[in-house]
Amino acid sequence: MQHPIDRRDFLKSSAAAGAVLAAAAGTGSQALAAGGKVNQNTIPVCDTHLHLWDLEKFTLPWLSNAGVQSINRSFVMKDYLKATAKQNVAKAIYMEVNVAPELQTKEAKYVLALCERDDNPMVGAVVGGSPQSADFGAYIHGLAGNPHLKGVRTVLHDDNRPKGMCLQPQFVENIKMLGEHGLRYDLCMRPDELLDGAKLAEKCPKTQFVLDHCGNLSVQNEDADLRAEWQKGIKELAALPNVMCKISGIIVTADRENWTAADLAPNMDFCMDTFGEDRVMFAGDWPVCTLTAPFGGWLGALKEVVKGRSKRFQHKLFHDNAVRFYGLG
Repeated sequence: MQHPIDRRDFLKSSAAAGAVLAAAAGTGSQALAAGGKVNQNTIPVCDTHLHLWDLEKFTLPWLSNAGVQSINRSFVMKDYLKATAKQNVAKAIYMEVNVAPELQTKEAKYVLALCERDDNPMVGAVVGGSPQSADFGAYIHGLAGNPHLKGVRTVLHDDNRPKGMCLQPQFVENIKMLGEHGLRYDLCMRPDELLDGAKLAEKCPKTQFVLDHCGNLSVQNEDADLRAEWQKGIKELAALPNVMCKISGIIVTADRENWTAADLAPNMDFCMDTFGEDRVMFAGDWPVCTLTAPFGGWLGALKEVVKGRSKRFQHKLFHDNAVRFYGLG
């Protein structure tokens, strides 16, 4: 039987593997930036959005949708390790996968157990939850003592989760409770509802929030009114000190047959410039990102977009901000 390797050995081997990152991701080994050249190979990656699902254990209703059939299979840790083997991933945070609600507790226990292991980079988990439910408090109290629990997410753009749900009194009180436990909340919502997210964050100043996927505006959007509404929402969220932004998810909205890093840049640059260098973080969104590109292709595209930014900015984006936000030491 193969024995799990020690986490320190794993991290050393992961860092060594980063030497070939540029070739794997399709980017140059160095990039011009303020203050000189940035060797992007040397920047450790903290992936703040790792999805795993074992369809022998869990039911994910959304996988029945026509547009995601290429990922309608199990993705477990060994698959992630293979996908990221040459990408210098030093740490990772599990992100809930929108399982059937009755399986949320089972999912949480499953992934928190994975965080205990020494054979993978996963050091924390954001679990699924239903803050709109009166049972949410008991659910969180049953998990809150686990040091690997970092936060909660609800996919607010599901069809059965209407606009404004996150501002209902029950929902707001439960999100306030997360802050009392030192837990964070991921905002995953429609691009024209970001102002609701800002109102929620304003009502819950002691809870830390992070906006997923740059606010979910498609890079192919041609609706000027929707883009203006999205921009306003991004600005309102960025004006609040308890909100950060994940630079993620953009790749899946691109033309899957014909895309470039330049196609992704406008949305990402707007978010990075609006939130600033201390409140943005990389997120892989694997394996959902593979609907358009492998992990290395998505990471390489973002590295291409930010290659002109400073070494300090890039270290914060790919590693330091996430470590601080999630309390990873």
